[in-house]
Amino acid sequence: MSAAAHVLALDLGGTSLRAGFAPLDAPAGLDAVERWGAPESAGALRDKVLALVAARRQSAALAGIGITIPGLVEGTVSRWVPNLPFLDGVDLAELLGEAGVPVAAGNDAQMAMLAEATLGAASGLDDAILLAIGTGIGSSVLAGGRIVRGGRGAACSFGWASADPSDPGEDRSGWLERQAAGRALDRLGRDAGLADGAALIEAARAGHQVASLAIHQVGAALGTTLAGAVALLDPQAVLLAGGVSEAIDVLGPPLRAALTRNLPPHLRSIEIRPGHFGPRAGLVGAAVAAGLGAEWWRVR
Repeated sequence: MSAAAHVLALDLGGTSLRAGFAPLDAPAGLDAVERWGAPESAGALRDKVLALVAARRQSAALAGIGITIPGLVEGTVSRWVPNLPFLDGVDLAELLGEAGVPVAAGNDAQMAMLAEATLGAASGLDDAILLAIGTGIGSSVLAGGRIVRGGRGAACSFGWASADPSDPGEDRSGWLERQAAGRALDRLGRDAGLADGAALIEAARAGHQVASLAIHQVGAALGTTLAGAVALLDPQAVLLAGGVSEAIDVLGPPLRAALTRNLPPHLRSIEIRPGHFGPRAGLVGAAVAAGLGAEWWRVR
């Protein structure tokens, strides 16, 4: 493959599509990253991607396409995408087949872990957990140098972990998401008479009692459920990514307290690290996967 070859990285979310090209041998070197609203159909996604490919091929060869999906992906088939249901059952390799290059597809949190494990905060580690806390909660696990996918690509969905046996459940979001993701913070902020979750975090930083209690509740939920994952997996580190992770100064103490309370002594020192790539992790992971091909999940 020519050194001039590039890959196309696509980060598809529930509300937006980001895309960027990177050199095949330097996947973190994304250039000209653009953002659009999420496509309204599979055909619209195909047309956008093919247009990007055609424009880039005027100046460089294309080696592959990597795409993240905010849902369940099995191989290159989207099985369940709650916010983009038109992709359910769609084989992305077939959808983008006219591009004429291999397509690597995966869950957005798993792709974020790929970026961190190859080039970022988990570089050199064989075992790690990643929590991407934004509007929802994405999560992934690196175990023995491989990203754990499970039998249907849905392994390690910590947003669905529960620390409340009386919770009635919900089809579209799990207990932890409803306690600790961005939507939960927005709800708690409104309950405290504030505009949203961002205002709640700022109020907690300023010592507002009601806001501080709400943030303690969120951190305790995260730490309690994360303790179960740490006990099961014994990772070398836990990575926090996504917008809510930027509030680690106020979320960290109750999270750490819950971990300490719920873990045996030999696991209580688990390191908690910020992700290196922040909101770019999924896009960088897609670029890495595009170069690695179908078995992108074999990190080591």
